[in-house]
Amino acid sequence: MDAAPTLDALDRRLLAALQLDGRAPWGLVARAVGASESTVQRRFTALRNRRAARVIGVVDVLRCGLGVPVLVRISCRPGTAGEVVTRLAAKPEARFVAMVAGSVDVVAEFVVPTHRDLAQVLVHDLPGADLVTDTETLTVMRTFTSAHDWDTGLLDPEATALLRPTPARPFEDQIWERPPDRLDDLELAILATLGEDGRMPVREIAAQVNSSESTVARRIDSMVARGCLRFRTLVEPTLLGFAVEFMLWLDVEPAQLDAAGRQLAEDPATKYLSATAGRFNLCAQVSLPHFADLYRFTTDVVGALPGVRRADTTLQLDTLKRAWLPTASHLSVEPVTERSSQ
Repeated sequence: MDAAPTLDALDRRLLAALQLDGRAPWGLVARAVGASESTVQRRFTALRNRRAARVIGVVDVLRCGLGVPVLVRISCRPGTAGEVVTRLAAKPEARFVAMVAGSVDVVAEFVVPTHRDLAQVLVHDLPGADLVTDTETLTVMRTFTSAHDWDTGLLDPEATALLRPTPARPFEDQIWERPPDRLDDLELAILATLGEDGRMPVREIAAQVNSSESTVARRIDSMVARGCLRFRTLVEPTLLGFAVEFMLWLDVEPAQLDAAGRQLAEDPATKYLSATAGRFNLCAQVSLPHFADLYRFTTDVVGALPGVRRADTTLQLDTLKRAWLPTASHLSVEPVTERSSQ
């Protein structure tokens, strides 16, 4: 396992800029971070080669009818959590896998074709009773915000506006209730290439999918406009100065669910938030700079949400997989070659 890379202030600003728009032209990124275009290209190539960061295209599975996300909270027998997360991270259906501390030991997210396919996950995809003592399954009903929407806050407002001049969550607010948008074969092929390299030039994508550059460019713009395609910069939060990452599980009165979800999604620390079917009906992933910030987040942010009846927090100790890909420190986990969502 490689030593964890260290990032200087320019590296962090660069990755913060790409988090806002992973496919932004290098000239625009350079203006936002206050460096030359050649410098930001060279810096990002170095970070990518060191496996510290990469940009990928991701698909909203709910929006495109490509699957249903399912969050599974898992309690393990003492000393077995490491084996459980390793087994789960190797499964192609697993989009996110982490070892956590709190009320459970492991949290995983699977994407299944339909909610009826949950039996496959619960009966066949989870380790046996020799390792697992209890599981809880929460099916995602809608998403309020996702990791590709997150603003790290590392850039000033003027730089942020260059890269993200419009609100970050138009799709979750306006499109989620519409019928699924079906992708054709060409769009799926384009997504496969962007899933490997979200900054791949259009001419290279066109060559790989055997289409014209103009057609590929139009299809990419169309998928973005339809809420199907987003770009995500994969980098561990600790490298950006966020020492604490945790999952927040909330039981909210149904009448207040939408209001609580919208309010929590607006907090800058919220990276991901979905409404789920189960004992907890809101699930969030949150990043904070310091462990001491957790107390104020609990009292001031969670405490101010309407209708909360119960809150549970599980600290992420080791994250093995994000967006179907192994994290930098777990690249021995075989990556998935075909991705059809986030």
